[in-house]
Amino acid sequence: MLPKLSRLLPAALLALATTSAADAQVQVRTLDDGTHLIFNESTVERQRRQSHQLLPVPKAELRLLIDRYARFFGLAPQLVQAVVQAESGYNVKALSSKGAMGLMQLMPGTAALLGVSNAWDPQQNVRGGSAYLAQQLERFGSVRLAVAAYHAGPNAVAKYNGVPPYPDTQEYVERVLSLYQQNPPEAAVDLARDRARAHAEADRRHKEVLAKVQPAAGSKVYLQRDAGGQLLLTNTPPPAAPRVQSRTAALASRTAAAAPRTP
Repeated sequence: MLPKLSRLLPAALLALATTSAADAQVQVRTLDDGTHLIFNESTVERQRRQSHQLLPVPKAELRLLIDRYARFFGLAPQLVQAVVQAESGYNVKALSSKGAMGLMQLMPGTAALLGVSNAWDPQQNVRGGSAYLAQQLERFGSVRLAVAAYHAGPNAVAKYNGVPPYPDTQEYVERVLSLYQQNPPEAAVDLARDRARAHAEADRRHKEVLAKVQPAAGSKVYLQRDAGGQLLLTNTPPPAAPRVQSRTAALASRTAAAAPRTP
């Protein structure tokens, strides 16, 4: 269950619940004790988030984002996937009652520090979340403590010199580590297939570009730079370079010109 709000929902969250319900499925529930709970996940998404099995990433483009930014920041892709699953259940519009947003549940202040201008954009969110997780791993030198810092904050980990004694953080850490240690073979197969498709698409676009600049049969191709320094393929020969005299030839020419003429 996502964290509870106080009895009075902040006006900003109430406005979000009112204006974004159609596209983000934001809901407000009043519990028996009168507190309000705000959430925007379906039953399927909640089951994904709470699952103790590492599930297949539902979209190929999201799988590629996780792989790309995990490797860019020196993380295991499966660790980033485990955090994404535990944080949002792969819901790009996930919103917690505390205001955490998107796939990796970035808080507004954290997102700003990470250079994330739009936490609802999957690419920015995964990039920012992966960077933040890598920062915690570098600081604490332990995957367990890095995951704990991601959930409870680095100050709490530093304060307790370990996983903070918060039941929700302890449960979260154990679940993420369990997901991280699983290795379903279909995930590797799917990722390899997605990479092959991406490479094939890049090759196709490259061939299309080459076809547009393909010279006529028998013509010669020249590689030149334009005024801005960009390389261009063209069948127009470059201008002839100005002829430069050697220093010896130039000196001899000047000497001859300066020599007195015989009458």
